[in-house]
Amino acid sequence: MIRIFLILTLLSSGVLLAQSKIGLVKDENGKPMLLGKTDISIVNTEKFNWFQLNYDEYLINDQVISELRDSLNQYKIQVFYGTWCGDSKRELPKFYKVIEQAGFNMSNLEMIAVDRKTDAYKQSPNGEEKGLNIHRVPTFIFNKNGEEINRIVEFPKQDFERDILNIVTGQRYVSNYRIVEYLNKLLNENSVKELQPNIMQLAASFAEFTMGSRELNTYGYKLLRSNQIEKALFVFELNVKMYPYKTNVYDSMGEAYYTLNKFEESLEHYDKVLELSPTNKNALGMIEKIIEKFNSK
Repeated sequence: MIRIFLILTLLSSGVLLAQSKIGLVKDENGKPMLLGKTDISIVNTEKFNWFQLNYDEYLINDQVISELRDSLNQYKIQVFYGTWCGDSKRELPKFYKVIEQAGFNMSNLEMIAVDRKTDAYKQSPNGEEKGLNIHRVPTFIFNKNGEEINRIVEFPKQDFERDILNIVTGQRYVSNYRIVEYLNKLLNENSVKELQPNIMQLAASFAEFTMGSRELNTYGYKLLRSNQIEKALFVFELNVKMYPYKTNVYDSMGEAYYTLNKFEESLEHYDKVLELSPTNKNALGMIEKIIEKFNSK
């Protein structure tokens, strides 16, 4: 009897633990944050007053909205966002207002709040983001018949009304950060060893289409935080080839190597940061940490 009681207690504790990771939690500063599957009733509250404010301020294009009504409800939509994220705070209320005014069936809307901690970077407690390449938030994914048709990443290219209309009516639509999408596909279909000999060709072809050095940087950190180390290093190295004059690409490479306890490689890249920016405080601080590591051996 005691054994059964203990088992039931452990099981119930596990359920409570799982449940405690979903919904309203507090971040490292004690501020309210949402994690996991949520709905608008928990987002649109006084704790997250940015939602109603940005919802009210957004002016709807009624003409485009009327064109959306017939096609939009053929889709299911997944939204990945962070209540800690400035882009999510700005864009999520606008997106919700557009689909609400277009009469979208909200039972076909899935909202997933992701984390920002280093060990759970842009991840949900239940892992809904796995396999979906969620490297920027908010990300709005349009699915039809169980298949992703398209997505809006971080912000619309024109506005939500026109972007959504292009997607749901089958018009050509290429989301932001398309190089990340293409590179993610390459890394899923090929090993890093296979791609490495072509890194200079990739750098040359990608440079024309990226949205700057931060595009691959963010993607690299996403891979690094999800423990896809080899892929992360390849992405950071590719970014260095594309932007050899940018301090942030060497800084990220240095941080990646530091995380892996490869201090000589890390020092090499932070030294490169100082070549470009001799007073860079982060690089100076990291070099000091690395030297302490060497001295402690």
